Amino acid sequence: MNYKIQITVLLFLLLGFSSCAAKSNISSLSASNKDVKVQLSCIAFYNLENLFDTINEPNNDEEYLPDGPMKWGSMKYNAKLHNMSYAISQIGLDNSPVGVMILGVSEIENRGVLEDLVKQPSIADRSYQIVHYDSPDRRGVDVGLLYNPRYFTVTNSKSYRLVTPNDTAFRTRDQLMVSGYLQGEKIHVIVNHWPSRYGGEERSRPKRDAAAALTRSIVDSLYKVDPKARIIVMGDLNDDPTNESCAKVLDAKREQDEVKPGGLYNVFWKTLDRGIGSLSYKGQWNLFDQIILSDQLIHGPTTELHLWKSEVFYRNFLIQQDGPYKGSPLRTHAGGVWLNGYSDHLPTLIYLIKELK
Repeated sequence: MNYKIQITVLLFLLLGFSSCAAKSNISSLSASNKDVKVQLSCIAFYNLENLFDTINEPNNDEEYLPDGPMKWGSMKYNAKLHNMSYAISQIGLDNSPVGVMILGVSEIENRGVLEDLVKQPSIADRSYQIVHYDSPDRRGVDVGLLYNPRYFTVTNSKSYRLVTPNDTAFRTRDQLMVSGYLQGEKIHVIVNHWPSRYGGEERSRPKRDAAAALTRSIVDSLYKVDPKARIIVMGDLNDDPTNESCAKVLDAKREQDEVKPGGLYNVFWKTLDRGIGSLSYKGQWNLFDQIILSDQLIHGPTTELHLWKSEVFYRNFLIQQDGPYKGSPLRTHAGGVWLNGYSDHLPTLIYLIKELK
């Protein structure tokens, strides 16, 4: 069975593409006098906000147990699985009939919760597979990757641990690197959940800078093997694109034209400039949930995978519609009250396309 998606895009529609579209693609297609066929791939990241099971395990999960502060029993757990799977089922459907092909996730307790998640009726027919490693994080949460095996074939994965020599007791999430073939082209995905701002942004900044340095070292190691590597860095970075960790340590650029060979482009920097974020705190939007691309995914030939456009997945069902948190992401709990929501973060996504001859 041929699982390639072929989408015929009319020229007059292409001329109205978002400014997030890859420039080379727009110029190439604008010169055409005929319909252009492309393959489209949707890739996303989603912080699932404390997706814990109800089983007491040797990690810091006491808050999310039936007798814990959140009274986290089977009813709440099953409702959480239902809500998160529904949200995932909707990501990318505006442009891709098969939805998201690769989804990085964070704030998951273990592999078991992901196994329960992918079995939910709203996404079960996609047969999502899982890449996951246990992390030493003090909160007991990890990162992971879900992927649709019809479109993405995993060839290698590795978990990288952040070690801080000046604070040997520090424990955080590992960084996950997954390599494989997306619709026939090799890519590398690095999933992150950098240290939080607990204790204040300035005080906690060195930990995120250290996490950014680890991510950069993974990127550089991939570039060393293949200078034209297609790399996707994604995750809850607990910083905005403008912060030191992203803009200086990781060195992810705001403008595509600034990205040189071996460099990185921050897809969501200009999105934040427009006042759009992925999480809200006291009415202020931040864009911690970022996707960052290697130069080949923005400057490479249009017959190979390259960026079309990006989006913060803002949908009304994910947003609190009333009360003191109106306008913020509709989370599972707020102020100790169970809201039966989704997450305190919104998903972020990109579309990659390549022209078909």
